[in-house]
Amino acid sequence: MHGADEAETLHTAPLVATRTLLLLDDLRVPYSVTPRASARAWHEISAGGRAGGLHWWAAGDQDAGGYTLGDTPIWGRVAEDRIVAEYVAGLDGDWRRDVPVLGPDGERQASVWRTPEGDAVMPFDPDELVANLRSERYRDARGARGRFRALSRRGYYALKPALPHRLQIALRRVFARKQGRTSFPRWPVEPALHDLVAFVLGCLADVAREPVPYLAPWPAGRDWALVLTHDVESAAGRDGIGRVRAIEQAAGYRSCWNLVPERYRVDDGLVAELRAAGNEVGVHGLRHDGRDLESLATLRERLPEIRRWADRWGAVGFRSPATHRRWEWMPMLGFDYDSSYPDSDPYEPMPGGCCSWLPFFNRDQVELPITLAQDHTVFVILRRDERLWRDKADLLRRRGGMALIIVHPDYMLADEPLARYARFLEAYRDDTTAWKALPCEVSAWWRARAATSLRFTDGRWRIEGPAAERAHVAFVAPAGTGVS
Repeated sequence: MHGADEAETLHTAPLVATRTLLLLDDLRVPYSVTPRASARAWHEISAGGRAGGLHWWAAGDQDAGGYTLGDTPIWGRVAEDRIVAEYVAGLDGDWRRDVPVLGPDGERQASVWRTPEGDAVMPFDPDELVANLRSERYRDARGARGRFRALSRRGYYALKPALPHRLQIALRRVFARKQGRTSFPRWPVEPALHDLVAFVLGCLADVAREPVPYLAPWPAGRDWALVLTHDVESAAGRDGIGRVRAIEQAAGYRSCWNLVPERYRVDDGLVAELRAAGNEVGVHGLRHDGRDLESLATLRERLPEIRRWADRWGAVGFRSPATHRRWEWMPMLGFDYDSSYPDSDPYEPMPGGCCSWLPFFNRDQVELPITLAQDHTVFVILRRDERLWRDKADLLRRRGGMALIIVHPDYMLADEPLARYARFLEAYRDDTTAWKALPCEVSAWWRARAATSLRFTDGRWRIEGPAAERAHVAFVAPAGTGVS
């Protein structure tokens, strides 16, 4: 993918699909939908009325499973080669198997088929694969082994209050050595979702035989986003807010402070002071006891108080304590955005991750993934320094992602952790490619971008909608990946 000015003139072949593709909608790729007269197991998107196109499989009663598309892990339902062979037999062109889809045993189970002209057939529904990663449905595949690990974690956290602090840390460090060896999602970076999206876009550009436009993720020509957040877990953390704020202010940053309303006293004056200084205040659960999402009944019981405190503080964002999360329940919280999903984190009480370093929607709620490792994990459990943050942030900068960090003032009571955080902030202080935004600003931008579209008129791509003044067009070029 590459950026370009929205005035760039191109010959354009209209893209027409037989079904919506949320993957393209997320990117704001311009296309239209002409449904088939009758439901079929296959859908396609073509360019300029030409024969051929990009086809995908969207039916079947196969169980979802874990596969590898080339080198990219995927999770979902996949059509075997015999099913695809029957389908391509009815299409024009010289179709051949190309990119392999491997099963858990490493054997080829299916393939992406192509023609020399660049037309392609995918043996899966890309929307299903993206949704399965974002919602962590792949965790269902862990079966008995995963359930045993979950029981072990619950046992540890049930006993934790009775354990001496040094013993807690020692046990966490021992357990961390096993957690860090998880095969999926890989840590500290799992690029599977974004590699999948890039693959599908590349196939589409090959079909179009010209660059395909989309709206770049970030406003005002920024290449990536850097978002600072804090979870204030205790009274000691509340009292340490000023030390962390002083470091951020000196480096010209703003941040979001997620407070717990019923665990320690939160004066309205503190909230007003934070907001007056240009910062944001969010809600970090009701009591930080890990029970907000333990059941639907508990959530419904606590939700009125959570909402009352959100209204009192003017909070539009939520983060669940210990990053507990349930995909189906998060939109019920009623916040503009949630930030409880890591992109990849094997060290939290609920390991896993959404595999995304960009915001996305869960129904009407914006999800802002946590993409940098938590400070307690980095400094205490792994005994590393801020270079772990730097390495991941630099990768996200290269790939146009969002570096969203959690720093707890509770763990910033000594000088050395504060110095490490200060060095991290200083590294990007003068980086003009970064959008240094509050979470609420990122969420508002993502909503405006989702309501904005591209239209080809008078020989150029024009941006129309609420994000038009700040958005810009990027393009993915044909890769010429057809079979030769």
